[in-house]
Amino acid sequence: MTTAAIIVAAGRGTRAGGDLPKQWQLLAGKPVLDHTIDAFFGRVDRVCVVIHPDDLPRAARFGLPLVAGGATRAESVRNALDSLAGTGVTKVLIHDGARPLVTPRVIGDVLAALDHSVGAAPALPVTDALWRGGASVTGTAPRDGLWRAQTPQGFRFDAILAAHRAHPGGAADDVEVARAAGHDVRIVPGDEDNLKLTFAADFARAERILKDRKMDIRLGNGYDVHAFTEGDGVWLCGVKVPHGRALLGHSDADVGMHALTDAIYGALAEGDIGVHFPPSDPQWKGAASEIFLRHAMQRVAARGYVLANCDVTLVCERPKIGPHQAAMRQALAAIMGVEMDRISVKATTSERLGFTGREEGIAALATCALVRA
Repeated sequence: MTTAAIIVAAGRGTRAGGDLPKQWQLLAGKPVLDHTIDAFFGRVDRVCVVIHPDDLPRAARFGLPLVAGGATRAESVRNALDSLAGTGVTKVLIHDGARPLVTPRVIGDVLAALDHSVGAAPALPVTDALWRGGASVTGTAPRDGLWRAQTPQGFRFDAILAAHRAHPGGAADDVEVARAAGHDVRIVPGDEDNLKLTFAADFARAERILKDRKMDIRLGNGYDVHAFTEGDGVWLCGVKVPHGRALLGHSDADVGMHALTDAIYGALAEGDIGVHFPPSDPQWKGAASEIFLRHAMQRVAARGYVLANCDVTLVCERPKIGPHQAAMRQALAAIMGVEMDRISVKATTSERLGFTGREEGIAALATCALVRA
């Protein structure tokens, strides 16, 4: 089974203003049509772009099959369908080039609906009151059962090809063509962000949507080591674990919390614990490591991020970490002000190799992910 997407971009789009047709105007730094094509990569097997004959040289850089558009949208779509005939395509999505914000969910829903229907298309129910009139209101119209049509409109390929070849022309969209041929078209939920750029103001709205969608993820890792010294327990991830020895350090030597704190600072590109709390400063001698971790999380909030998750690995032969893992996760969650299910604490040995294997100390590794709030 092969799926194809036809991107219809042969119009001139004069209502949008500007010196170029709207599909070639810049949106967030690149042409609208680039965004539209990108939305289908990896979701269909092939993409075909319908282009105005004057724009064929401009579109050559896409490296995709290009079809010259016709005098009407319906003619343009038929040209593209004819170009795909005999190539093994079984499902086809027909999409407006000026709808650059279509989501993977909408594309997936339309394709899935074609498993059970000849046609499917996204739409949103009309929720506003409907009026008739010119300068003044002359009447109202019921909105029950009315939908705002969107694209991509999907079809079994052979059915929509035959429907277009038989249609006299003048259809508003491909759903009208399919219905004229007697085919059922299933409605799937549309998306308010899947707007068709028509007027200049639509570009500003699309810019806002793209800005909101922009995913800003930061990853950081940390590593720390502390040697054993005399004592009766070790601080690990905010929990004092009974042991025949303690860990040596300028602060309380919580090796797990130090690695995690450094991972957070690293994700923010703000150095490490030593930058913010210099060991040369006597006020930090013997300090509780939660002071450092709280500060790191304050920096996360100040920079406009939240913690997605973090993972701490303690490397030691002894003490055994398993009985204390839940308490450690709970302690870190309380200090960091996040849900416990965002925190992982686990342990491993080094198979009696190296300084941890000789029980000379404990090492810790940590990773964290921050996302823009």
